[in-house]
Amino acid sequence: MEMPRSEGSPETPQILVVGQDGMALGGGGDEDSREIPVTEMVEQPAKVMRIGSMIKQLLEEVRAAPLDEASRARLKEIHHSSVKELEDGLAPELVDELERLSLPFNEDVTPSDAELRIAQAQLVGWLEGLFHGIQTTLFAQQMAARAQLEQMRRALPPGVGGLDEGGDPRTGGRSGGPYL
Repeated sequence: MEMPRSEGSPETPQILVVGQDGMALGGGGDEDSREIPVTEMVEQPAKVMRIGSMIKQLLEEVRAAPLDEASRARLKEIHHSSVKELEDGLAPELVDELERLSLPFNEDVTPSDAELRIAQAQLVGWLEGLFHGIQTTLFAQQMAARAQLEQMRRALPPGVGGLDEGGDPRTGGRSGGPYL
């Protein structure tokens, strides 16, 4: 079902990605409200993935282990350095978001087990949301590229873009007919 378009032409179809709630996930807004794709906001994706995996593994290990004061102090340092390293691999917009959402620790007090686990879980959750956003953006880009390729194939004259509809690949696209 085609949606009516207020602008654009039939030659440039718009791809609309719809979320589970039925709302558009982007791609069809006003020119002024366009956001930078999340894939362009992660400047060093390999670094962000490595740090994210490390933090997630650390959270799993810490979840079951009792923490003494020295291990809580060390975990606080690891959390702080991980956030700083993540900031190196992210665009300023994502750095600002991460800083707003991160729970700051008091510098002179060692955080409790619960505070550390909450901070680590929050960071893991934020990173997983970032990764899902990247996957969604890549999927939407892939779908747009497929639609563009299909449009280009349809624009080719018959016989130039590969097999015609109903052609047999074994006979070079020629269809057999009744013999007399």
